Amino acid sequence: MFRLCSTFYNMLASMIQLIRGFRDILPGDVELWQHIERTAVDLFQAFGFREIRIPVMEKTELFARSIGDTTDIVEKEMYTFPDRKGDLITLRPEATASIVRSYIQHKLYAKDPVQKFYMIGPMFRRERPQKGRYRQFYQIDAEIFGVTSPLVDVQLIYLLHILFERLEVPDTNAHINSLGCPECRPDYRKRLVRFLDSVVDRLCADCRRRKDVNPLRVLDCIVPSCREALADAPSIIDSLCDDCRKDFDIVQENLVKLAIPYAVDKRLVRGLDYYNRTTFEMQTGLLGAQSAVAGGGRYDGLIEMLGGPPLPATGFAIGFDRLAEVCELDHTRFRNAPDVFIAALGEDSQKLAFEWLCALGKQGIHAELDYQDRSLKSQMKQAGRQNARHVLIVGDAELSKGTAILRDMISKSQTDIPLAEIVEILSRRLVPDS
Repeated sequence: MFRLCSTFYNMLASMIQLIRGFRDILPGDVELWQHIERTAVDLFQAFGFREIRIPVMEKTELFARSIGDTTDIVEKEMYTFPDRKGDLITLRPEATASIVRSYIQHKLYAKDPVQKFYMIGPMFRRERPQKGRYRQFYQIDAEIFGVTSPLVDVQLIYLLHILFERLEVPDTNAHINSLGCPECRPDYRKRLVRFLDSVVDRLCADCRRRKDVNPLRVLDCIVPSCREALADAPSIIDSLCDDCRKDFDIVQENLVKLAIPYAVDKRLVRGLDYYNRTTFEMQTGLLGAQSAVAGGGRYDGLIEMLGGPPLPATGFAIGFDRLAEVCELDHTRFRNAPDVFIAALGEDSQKLAFEWLCALGKQGIHAELDYQDRSLKSQMKQAGRQNARHVLIVGDAELSKGTAILRDMISKSQTDIPLAEIVEILSRRLVPDS
């Protein structure tokens, strides 16, 4: 007995496990993810967005310049390493910088500066793993280039609102703020630094350092003592210039017109340095302190900063992992259950059944087959476990009659089908669900 236990534990110890902070998305969950993707893509295309696919690795400089040297992402979280030539490369921690780089590199602005892109894929950050947050995580990303009007900011928030409605995400509302522009932000920065100096003893070590380098990052801190100390911090909205104030008013007016619930959140600054003017998050009460499911805003200077023309831009990113967690759709609706399970009894029936299986698959009919030649009772149980809608039964008796039995697993009704017409009849009857 001891020897068996020892062998078992040695096997466990020798198994190769997942890297900490990474995970498998298994069948049963993947179908829900696919439904979310299809829903998002349909909505993006209805709003005129086109898909773009970007590499998972970029030169480190791209993210350091765009995201900001003093952000947590660049300082602590990026997966950065030298390649064989010594050049620093980074697994992408977010998508916007890469999409902007592609827009510039391929001169997509030359034909028409106004472009709408979406992408879906994995990102990488070495954060502390916790529920709903992983080191390889997935994002749904949308970007609009070349449009100055704040109405496109509203359009993005509206798009998120509609997407979350279709995915049955409950208890969501938009949080919005303005981060000003190069004209009005310096005045606010001075006011904020004066306030931070008055509460510096209550700030964490990171915020004390950021206070002089990038004080807006302090507002983004999640340390409880810092959040308490910042309760009375000045709002940038009180420092907005006329143009920024007008833009922010237009955003709010149109959110009201579109009946989108929102709150002005003076502490909302997002975690990236490239944002300006309107910034927003979609939050839900289902996630506790980590309430944001999506976030974004305007970043009018980023294209020029990365070497492109001085064009405006705005966009958002959805945390796919969190979205899958909070949407209240019935997961079982999306399981890929067979249209028909073929219960074949005997060697001759198995040969015929395999031919039907392949022919039906070619016609778009999902068929499954038991290859172990088990009893009819065992095969019917297997069909039930797979939630097969129909079972096609064929054995020696059916072969001698020249017909197979098609059983409806819901109504329990049965129909005889000529063997020579199996594929033709099933292809007509078992139209896959849309």
